[in-house]
Formats: sequence, structure tokens, C-alpha cells
Amino acid sequence: MSCPLAAQPGLCWLRHYNAEMRVGVATWPFGKPFMTAMIMLGSCALIPQSARAQRVIAQGFSPSEPQAIDAAQPMLATLPAIQPAAPAPPAPHAFWDRTNLALFSGIALTRAMDYASTRNFQARGRQEILLPDDVVNNSAGFASLEVAATMTSVGISYLFHRTHHHKLERWLSIGHISVTGFGAVRNYALESRHGPR
Repeated sequence: MSCPLAAQPGLCWLRHYNAEMRVGVATWPFGKPFMTAMIMLGSCALIPQSARAQRVIAQGFSPSEPQAIDAAQPMLATLPAIQPAAPAPPAPHAFWDRTNLALFSGIALTRAMDYASTRNFQARGRQEILLPDDVVNNSAGFASLEVAATMTSVGISYLFHRTHHHKLERWLSIGHISVTGFGAVRNYALESRHGPR
């Protein structure tokens, strides 16, 4: 019985072990990706060696040896200048800083405008379509809803502040002011629906 893989010693037993196995599979299992990774790893291991050699030349420089100055001068001129450490990022702002106080005041103002504009267009015969009548027709319930919306916005901004998402903290308030202000202006702009008297 002859082995078709006789040119590759040691692989005949693989052919007998699994007769349906392709011949091309019976090669070294790691292949090209493994060799490529080994070459890359080896080249990365050599990089610190050249950097260490440059550091030795720079540390070995001494002004008392005139011969070392002449020999090392071209080498020292090619060394990169040491950069100072990057400045630390600015400390995070306090939550109740001037900007947040202005934004939260803007939210409260636009919520008050929303309450007044909703009452205004109801007096002109319009119906609220976003909230049930039980909430809108109850003055205390509707005012409580506006206060709860304001406090929810402040609370979410605080969560963003605590998780260091300071841009989201500000943009949430800006978006809330924009949407609520647009709604209040729209409420005032609606036409009256009074029937003939």
C-alpha cells in the first residue's frame, strides 16, 4: 500500500486516519497568519532596543570629554526634544453653576408659558390633544405636571453631570427649552374656535 503523500514524510498516518480529508488540509496547522504574527511580534520586540541605545548615548554625554562631544553631537541633534506633559483637563464645573441656573430658569419659564398658553387656547375653544382632559382641566393637576416635567429635566441633567456627560447635560436643557417654547408659541398662534353666539 503506497502513500500518496510520500513526498511529505510523517503525513501518511493522517491520510489513513481520515480518508475523506483533503490533502491540502494536512499541512502545518498555523499557516501564514501565524508566521505573519510572529514576524510582527519579533519586529516590535526590536524597537525598544534601538530606543534604549539612543538613551544610553544621551546619558553618556559629558562636557568634560571633548572627543565625546564631537562624536555625539550629530547623534544628539537627531534626538527628539522632550515635550512637556500635556496639561490636565479642566476640572468639571459645579452642577449649580451660572449656566445651569440660567438653563433651569429657562425651563421653568417655558413650562409656565406652556401652562398659560394651554389655558389661553382652551378659553378660545380649542382642545388639548396631547394630554387627557382630566389632567388639563384640573388646574392643580396640570400645574403639578408642569413642575414635574421641570424637575425631571433637572434630575436627568444631574445624572448626566454625575456621569461626566457635561455636553449632554447642557444640551438636554437647551432642547427642553426649545421644544417647550415652540409649543407655547404655537398654542398662542392657534385660531379661535368660538361658535356663533
